[in-house]
Amino acid sequence: MNPRLTDPPGHSWLGAPIDARPLFAPEQTALTATLRALAPADWRREAVPGWTVRDVAAHLLGDFYGRLARDRDGHDEGPAFAPGETLEAFIHRSNQEWVAACRRISPAALVDTLELIGPQVARFFETADPAAPSLGVSWAGADPAPMWLDSARDLTEFWTHRQQIRHATGQGTDPDPRLLSVVLDTFMRALPHTLRDIDAPAGTQVRVRIDGPAGGAWTVTATGGRWSLAEADAGRPAATVRLDAETAWRLCTRGIQPDTARARARIDGERSLADAVCRIVSVIH
Repeated sequence: MNPRLTDPPGHSWLGAPIDARPLFAPEQTALTATLRALAPADWRREAVPGWTVRDVAAHLLGDFYGRLARDRDGHDEGPAFAPGETLEAFIHRSNQEWVAACRRISPAALVDTLELIGPQVARFFETADPAAPSLGVSWAGADPAPMWLDSARDLTEFWTHRQQIRHATGQGTDPDPRLLSVVLDTFMRALPHTLRDIDAPAGTQVRVRIDGPAGGAWTVTATGGRWSLAEADAGRPAATVRLDAETAWRLCTRGIQPDTARARARIDGERSLADAVCRIVSVIH
């Protein structure tokens, strides 16, 4: 984690704030390098079901434009909810409409535009007030969310899409712990929301440990009203789930299913609590 920020008491259950602001520029540099190195055939490879590498790059461009238009420029003429449409359905529909429209854009033009707009997004986040209220983060149960969580969530999305492009073109996950450690820390902020329907005596703790240079440990505590990441680890967790970093981030983004993660995990203690932890998801899906 980067230098500690302060967070309003209403969000203390999310744990200590994350300062992702310095990492948007390195992530943008890594994205540009990844895309510039692709061969022509790579752009047509499937990166996620139904989307090619070019489609994922176009989706990132849409994310960049959307953030700047909405939060930097105060522009409110973007897509609107259809009657009765859920948040998930709205996001998937508007994303698909954008990607479909961008299929007339060549890969070279996409990269040029991403290289132009991406640094503007990085500058926006670098100067944002981390304590200000911002967009909700549904998978963390925070609406509105503090900007520190909203911005960290965007970093995880940019990072995850870059890994999807890397994997589609025969490359492994970028192991850079500067980025991966913040991505994992952000994903773990879904733990209180993941356990929201689990009844346990106040003080019950569950620990998640992720191995490797980018890993760490997170302890979520039943507090009576909700589960919280703000309580100190008492050293006597009712359950411990230990994962490697690759399994952890893929689970949180549904690159693998909970059953696969459970099979790879080292679990101690109450199985029902560990099983609930392995249902964590840190994206809208």
